[in-house]
Amino acid sequence: MPAEVPSKERIPAAQRREMVLDAAAVEFGSRGYAGTTTDRIARAAGISQPYVVRMFGTKEELFLETVTRAQEDLRRTVQQVIAEVGKDDPQALVRAIGRTYVDLVTDRPLLRVLMQSFLTGTDPTIGPVARAGFLSFFRVLRDDAGFDPDRVREFLAQGMLINTVLALDLHRHDLDPDASAVLTCAFGDKAADIVAAGETA
Repeated sequence: MPAEVPSKERIPAAQRREMVLDAAAVEFGSRGYAGTTTDRIARAAGISQPYVVRMFGTKEELFLETVTRAQEDLRRTVQQVIAEVGKDDPQALVRAIGRTYVDLVTDRPLLRVLMQSFLTGTDPTIGPVARAGFLSFFRVLRDDAGFDPDRVREFLAQGMLINTVLALDLHRHDLDPDASAVLTCAFGDKAADIVAAGETA
């Protein structure tokens, strides 16, 4: 187990907290809630496991904070796009949010953490947080962006297709000739960029 950073090089607590959350996003995202331990996260962050426990409490509390951070990153980024583009041209706004969503969810830890929160949606503690985050994003589309029900449905459906393709690593593994067709359905003219990103990740 790695020793903590010597005092002369000690990292500020807020920065170290972000380092742990970054490591937790990778570990929870790739291994799931059940398959991840605070010890593994501590090693990935380069600090001791007792320090992680002192900072966050239980593994469940760390997972909830990791999920909440991912939800807030998504919501804040989309709200920024809405503020920049405005709502005068709904089609332009849909395209702008869509491009931003694709760019954001190709950040694999964020996407995988959100997907893991969906998978644990029946958990009595994690489920309410996962549902609250999803409903908050729905309200951003409905209230902040001003999308009507049909547009919200289409956006969420397209988003789920994108999530599924990325979660399956379909853009990295050309297992079937139709893989490129699915990528085009999911990403349109950004499909080639997504494949290139997968090859270099």
